[in-house]
Amino acid sequence: MSPERKPAYRRKTLLLIATLAFAAIGIAYAIWWAVYASHFEATDNAYVKGNLVQVVSQIPGTVVAIEADDTDRVERGAPLVRLDASDAELALSKAKAGLAQTLRQTRAVFVQNDALKAEIDVRKADIERAKADLSKARSDLKRREALAKSGGVSGEEILHARTALEAAESGLAQAQAALAVAKARLATNLALTAGMAVEDHPDVRLAADKLREALLAGSRTLVPAPVSGMIAQRSAQVGQHVAPGAPLMTIVPLDQLWVEANFKESQLRRMKPGQRATLTADVYGGDLRYHGYVQGLAAGTGSVFSLLPAQNASGNWIKVVQRLPVRIVLDPEEVARHPLRVGLSMQVEVDLHDPTDQDVAAARRIADSDALSTTVYGSVDDRADALIAGIIAANGGS
Repeated sequence: MSPERKPAYRRKTLLLIATLAFAAIGIAYAIWWAVYASHFEATDNAYVKGNLVQVVSQIPGTVVAIEADDTDRVERGAPLVRLDASDAELALSKAKAGLAQTLRQTRAVFVQNDALKAEIDVRKADIERAKADLSKARSDLKRREALAKSGGVSGEEILHARTALEAAESGLAQAQAALAVAKARLATNLALTAGMAVEDHPDVRLAADKLREALLAGSRTLVPAPVSGMIAQRSAQVGQHVAPGAPLMTIVPLDQLWVEANFKESQLRRMKPGQRATLTADVYGGDLRYHGYVQGLAAGTGSVFSLLPAQNASGNWIKVVQRLPVRIVLDPEEVARHPLRVGLSMQVEVDLHDPTDQDVAAARRIADSDALSTTVYGSVDDRADALIAGIIAANGGS
């Protein structure tokens, strides 16, 4: 080969090698895409989410003490804020006195029943005596009227006999009226007390419920932590007068977090609950990986639920690729070893293979374990029952 043709031949060879190399890279990428990459969807538009539990007061009051501050870790039921209890203590004292007074008044009604029964017996005896007096007065008048025909009795005696008869008739009527009044009073009392003990009387129960209400209001002067977590956004201040429902601070349960990944609508075709997900957090870098499951896809895009949703039917409409929030639950043990905070950025990769029944069950189990509940706002029935029983016993009850 002549020296003149060697450079041209060398260029052709290099071009052929480059073409073959690019073709090999393209084929390798196509194979990689078909075998692996097409079964995954990824996004860096993802953030850690969690429950933001607001701590509020259930009664109005003035803050006298704050037991926890921002970044403090608190357990469920721990005291957070104390309110002035003066009004609650006064209301409780009034409720105690009211229950005692109602008990005595009601017991007096029960005692009247026996007294009214005795009075009825007396009135019946009075009626029998009045009837006997009336019969005697009639006999006396009849005898004197018979003697008057023979002149044995004066007219004045007959007048006295008639007056005695009228008095006996009036006495019988009065005795009968007194019996009717006693029976009516007894009937009224029996209607108020029949078939129940003093402690079961509606008036007593109402007074007892007022005492329970006052005791419950007193217990609410101490605001407890409804869940365990970290304090954030404390706004309560000592001396501040708070209204019911006013937020005092927020508790974030950091052991119950999830990730909200905003995938493009074109990435959602094969995504479904139960699929596995691999995540990395910017705070720890790409070497630390979290594992989780797709819990579900949101009902709508963020623009639909915004304060001013976009009007796509308007004339100046511009197509924008929408993103749909996808909720991903995290392995609780991994979160415990490497804690996260709400709002942190995450990178998410979802395996689009159909999930197994075990994956779906695992995702549901993690989601169920994140359900929040609290018992710190329980009733004060035990304390109220003991207090009411003491007041009843102190006022002549059983």
